[in-house]
Amino acid sequence: MTRIAIVTGAARGIGAATARRLAADGYAVAVVDLDEAACADTVAAIAEAGGRALAVGADVADEDAVTAAVDRVTAELGAPTVLVNNAGILRDNLLFKMSADDWDAVMNVHLRGAFLMSRAVPRHQVEAGFGRIVNLSSTSALGNRGQANYAAAKAGMQGFTKTLAIELGPFGVTVNAVAPGFIVTDMTRATAERVGVPFDDFVAATAKEIPVGRPGQPDDIAAAVSFFCREDAGFVSGQVLYVAGGPRA
Repeated sequence: MTRIAIVTGAARGIGAATARRLAADGYAVAVVDLDEAACADTVAAIAEAGGRALAVGADVADEDAVTAAVDRVTAELGAPTVLVNNAGILRDNLLFKMSADDWDAVMNVHLRGAFLMSRAVPRHQVEAGFGRIVNLSSTSALGNRGQANYAAAKAGMQGFTKTLAIELGPFGVTVNAVAPGFIVTDMTRATAERVGVPFDDFVAATAKEIPVGRPGQPDDIAAAVSFFCREDAGFVSGQVLYVAGGPRA
């Protein structure tokens, strides 16, 4: 039986890598992002590798859009039992410069989005007696200058993860979080632009501070998500795994 996975924010970066990895693991994957057309490359890559994928456009912070997206996935791919809450945005600034809109936008995508998706999918998981939810946190949850909103959201994802693990565990559903360190993505490129440093220099300087001596790649995070989604990882729940090339990077 092919299991169905939903990955949010899967048009690019960590989400796209995760969608490809889960497809390689044998899942049919719903590639969800704000712009359905932007999901085409991820879906094509999965199809070219012999997998099955569906592009779905949805704003994860919109309750009706989430309901419609999960209903569409169920109708076109099958009932989803794996959910990866990866969708996220940056609105970085120092606290005294941060607008209320920038705070709200980050909270809505990360926390409200994860809440709405995680509320919509478990009915399918409970019916199947099997489920995996993986939430994307970040080392920024430990604090990061210029990211009061993002850090608060990513710390919130950890509390959310641990609570869902308690509530959903009796139904065969595990809930875990992956907290990436520095990963080479469009999002970290935007951070370099914000601080006015060429991206290659930004990556090189950051890599010097990482114990393993290199920056992370989206596939590094996808591998961790893949582990949590495995059937034989059923006794691992409520955990936060830092994937950062060291204890904190």
